[in-house]
Amino acid sequence: MTLTLILIRHAKSSWDDPAADDHARVLNARGRRAAPAIGGWLAAQGHIPDVVLCSDAVRTRETAGLILPHLSPEPTLQITPKLYHASPDTMLDLIHRQTTRAVALIGHNPGIGLLANGLVKRRPTHPRFGDYPTCATAVIAFDTNSWDGAAAHSGRCIDFIVPGDLTG
Repeated sequence: MTLTLILIRHAKSSWDDPAADDHARVLNARGRRAAPAIGGWLAAQGHIPDVVLCSDAVRTRETAGLILPHLSPEPTLQITPKLYHASPDTMLDLIHRQTTRAVALIGHNPGIGLLANGLVKRRPTHPRFGDYPTCATAVIAFDTNSWDGAAAHSGRCIDFIVPGDLTG
């Protein structure tokens, strides 16, 4: 069996108020364009998760709210406070608890980029995979029957995209 993990960094957030609470930062105009583009791309490629694990930060919830309407059937959204600036180990622990075949996770750097880089056997040739910019999205396949099999360097990166690839 193949399990699919979709790792999405939140879309570009606003820094209009540098004193604002980080957890409450909203998306900026670029982020509000990027997230639906990623949602449309996921749908067009057939990358539809059953469940989306999402940090409880405003910018990650906004990202999810702009991506999910493009997906059919629309996945179950689980807002998970533990994902706010989570480490790769914390994210992987939450992934290991899943029971569906396709899981997406919307989170923050540096954790999500480190997780993506650590899970794949071979990095894709895309020049942005290493720095995992905002709304970067990796689709990683694992040839295993259980999410416990999702471990370091065990996944195949079957797709990777950044918003600039779609919107120019």
